[in-house]
Amino acid sequence: MKKLVPFLLMAAMLFSCPMLSAQSKAMEKARAKEYKAKMKEYKKEGWTLFGSSRSLDMALLNHYEKLNQGGENVREVVGIATRFKSKNVGHQMAVNSACLTYSQQAGSYVKGRVVSDMAGDGIDAEKEFEHFYAAYERLVEKEIKGEMRESYSVIRDNGDGTFEMQTFFIIDEDAATEARIRAYENAMRETEAAQKHAQKVADFVRAGFPVTQ
Repeated sequence: MKKLVPFLLMAAMLFSCPMLSAQSKAMEKARAKEYKAKMKEYKKEGWTLFGSSRSLDMALLNHYEKLNQGGENVREVVGIATRFKSKNVGHQMAVNSACLTYSQQAGSYVKGRVVSDMAGDGIDAEKEFEHFYAAYERLVEKEIKGEMRESYSVIRDNGDGTFEMQTFFIIDEDAATEARIRAYENAMRETEAAQKHAQKVADFVRAGFPVTQ
């Protein structure tokens, strides 16, 4: 029996290798298709790379590579700025937009968890935590800015003297969790409701929220 075990393990590995190879090839094919579609969209809509001497092709490839390497531990967040004249101002608007997007997603998730989980305990979380939600989102927006890592930005001319910009960020979820916890701790000091249910709310904050594709 002891001699049979290594043989069975080896057979299982040999059987799984072709399956893994096929999955890998399918994934690479899907990624190549995604890249081509995105580049086609950029060219058709008049987008060009902003703030870099590299090509848009290379910037997009590097962006996808960072996402692939990070796996489930990274999140893509996009900031959008429209109808601005100064490109530097537009870029800052896009950064602020990305921070706001992330903070709203984080706040909505915590609010959903608080309302659904605490309603079963007879707690009117909607009203009791109203001030906490607003404070938490505001503080997440402030704290997450230090964890934002810009990947690339694209810009296009609106044809009327103004521009539009999209800035793509990759956020490490470990660092983002720390930012959310800092925001929660500060928001908790402002609200009695969060202090009363501190541990449960802290668990929701640490849990993060699902990545939406």
